[in-house]
Amino acid sequence: MAEIGVEAPDHEISGLAALVKKRFETSEQARHFDETRWLKAYRNYRGIYGNEMAFTEKEKSKVFVKVTKTKVLASFGQIIEVLFGTGKFPLGIDPTPVPEGIAEYAHLKPKQQQEQPQPASPYGFPGDGKSIPAGATAEILGGLEEELGKAGFEEGPAPDLKSMPQIEPAAMAAAELEKYIHDQLDSTQAITVLRHVFFEMALLGTGVLKGPFNYNETINRWVDNPETGEREYTPESKLVPKLEAVSCWDFYPDPHAVNMEDAEYVIQRHVLNRSQMRDLINRPLFREDAINACFEMGESYTPRSYESSLQDRENQTDLDKDRFEVYEYWGIMDKAFVEEAGLSMIEIEDDIAEVQVNAWVSASGQVLRLALNPFTPERLPFSVCPYELNPYQFFGIGIPENMDDSQQIMNGHARMAIDNLALAGNLVFDIDETMLVPGQDMSVYPGKIFRRQSGMPGQSIHGVKFPSTATENMMMFDRFRQLADESTGMPSYSHGQTGIQSTTRTAAGMSMLMGASALNIKTVIKNIDDYLLRPLGESLFSWNMQFNEDSPKIVGDIEIRARGTSSLMQKEVRSQRLMTFMQTASNPSLAPFVKWHTILSEIAKTLDIDPAKVINDPEKAAIFAQIMGMVNGIQENTSNGGQSPMGESGGVPPGANPNDPTGSGGGNIGTGTVPQAGESGFSASNT
Repeated sequence: MAEIGVEAPDHEISGLAALVKKRFETSEQARHFDETRWLKAYRNYRGIYGNEMAFTEKEKSKVFVKVTKTKVLASFGQIIEVLFGTGKFPLGIDPTPVPEGIAEYAHLKPKQQQEQPQPASPYGFPGDGKSIPAGATAEILGGLEEELGKAGFEEGPAPDLKSMPQIEPAAMAAAELEKYIHDQLDSTQAITVLRHVFFEMALLGTGVLKGPFNYNETINRWVDNPETGEREYTPESKLVPKLEAVSCWDFYPDPHAVNMEDAEYVIQRHVLNRSQMRDLINRPLFREDAINACFEMGESYTPRSYESSLQDRENQTDLDKDRFEVYEYWGIMDKAFVEEAGLSMIEIEDDIAEVQVNAWVSASGQVLRLALNPFTPERLPFSVCPYELNPYQFFGIGIPENMDDSQQIMNGHARMAIDNLALAGNLVFDIDETMLVPGQDMSVYPGKIFRRQSGMPGQSIHGVKFPSTATENMMMFDRFRQLADESTGMPSYSHGQTGIQSTTRTAAGMSMLMGASALNIKTVIKNIDDYLLRPLGESLFSWNMQFNEDSPKIVGDIEIRARGTSSLMQKEVRSQRLMTFMQTASNPSLAPFVKWHTILSEIAKTLDIDPAKVINDPEKAAIFAQIMGMVNGIQENTSNGGQSPMGESGGVPPGANPNDPTGSGGGNIGTGTVPQAGESGFSASNT
């Protein structure tokens, strides 16, 4: 459904703006507990004590051991390595098991093969007797009908692959769509956007991805001008999908929803300066008069309590910002509110009471933009992915929250150990003042002289060493560090902890431990597949069908495949298993059942090598095998006494033996070798 423009209402604050602000305030109050969790997780990551932390007067050390930061970065690094370590975006497009609207297999008619030994022209001519009824190939070739429809394919697998070429239209359409989507993701720097999403997912427990939206990408082109002889810059604009990472702090979902499927609406909060606010005028369907009214009313931003901690400004009381606060609303809205705000209902059926809209409302109550949901089918353009799923809440659980108790206890024992070492590292003096002359200074320093009372025997000053409890404190520290490993599922050896243990002495033991530690990250990758990559693939498919001009070429019955989990297995273990399988399948009786090209491609991926650059496809491999077979045949013919096509090469003449010790070489050429003692021809006596 296309976007419908709006006219500015006569009144300043409409019922729609008031409803959006009310829903925003409700969502903000409902997620207060989540904001507290996020703020505590952020402080643990930064190594900062909050205002709720009270130190006693006797505590001198305020050290914060940043184990949480190590765990968060290790988890974030593992996610990036698993998903993007192969250099290919983990999103695939496959045909459905039973394609509809397009054939799984198609082949050329045998009659055409007999009548046309040479490749036939796909165009033909009127009256050639090869006309195909209209629509006959549409159900077979789908989006490939324009390119392959005139070739005369029949549905179904070929009875004889040797004489009848066979194609897979469903797989070809899926491969074409996958190529388009991967090119679009590369051009919009989707990996950079997802890195921000995955980092907040590991830190705060939830990552939010927005899009895809229409974006006109500028393609830089230079063209030679034949008139001037100079190269001119002629940029072109191309419509591509654009993704955006949304921070959890700016995302306000429906408070009664536990996932995006249950949410009736979501609101994204924007904090804009004057230049950004003015730039909204250049975007589609934004009301210039409403934006100018916001400038007349002045900045409307209200600082939040958590922002002082995020910006390390807890000691500052003046937190006012010269910014505008704008709410971007996506969701269901009553038809009456939409009509009252000025949106035309010409294209909307009369019996519909609610519609999906996108509204931009300022904090001062101005409707900056109002349009119907432009996506077909209608959807909320947000994907929310939890690090650890919380089945009864919208937002997930992250690494810092899982190890919060362990982090606090580690900090406590580290502080006690340092305070104790400050005492145990020095001597405590026991001084008997009755044995000293009164009025002396009791400070102790090198060369200090104490005057004693005469006639009083015994020692007046005793040095006492304070007992050290650092060992016990550090034992507790190490114990709770192990508990942090268990609570987060991120063992210390997975991110570089040194030390030899019984199971880490061999490569097999280390591989076993790494495989066990991957179980937790496997759950995280599965969440990414289900809540992020698969919805992203479906949204990109819908975007291409709706906005991509080349969509007729990629129409087919497809299925989105999120391939993050398949990349999780350790590369070394996977490579070893593939090599073992190759050895097993090398049996001549099993070799015909093995897809060797696929195995070679998988081995190249485990070695971080692009298979497309080093491995030929089966068709090219057959050509090269034939060429190599011809070369081997020439070499065998030459070695058997035949003449080489490049001319005769020099060699030992027939009958000659260059190793003959007599010196004649078995003929009349060559000097041979000098006879040694005991050999025939040696002139001296053998001693």
